[in-house]
Amino acid sequence: MGATKTDHFTDEQNELAILTKALGHPARIAIIQYLLKVNTCICGDIVNKLPLSQPTVSQHLKELKNAGLIKGNIEGNAICYCINEAGFEKIKVFFRQIDLHLEKRKNECC
Repeated sequence: MGATKTDHFTDEQNELAILTKALGHPARIAIIQYLLKVNTCICGDIVNKLPLSQPTVSQHLKELKNAGLIKGNIEGNAICYCINEAGFEKIKVFFRQIDLHLEKRKNECC
């Protein structure tokens, strides 16, 4: 069987692509912003804050969790979500590299 396109990239590049892709929807950005504001929450709380149905919010939460950007713990009949610091640390390092490069090359690009 042939190689997939992701096989041509490093593990780090593939992981960053997954992380940033998970942030590529405004509903997921809104969920992250809400979690940052309240620190933790129950899924129903998020549903009440977004103009989306419960199944749609659950799907977005699943995408964020699968990417490693949020964590979830079962509390009774509900799931409590919070930010997964490890996932955001990887994004932070990536953007820090870009920032350092841009600082060095200020006004040197065409």
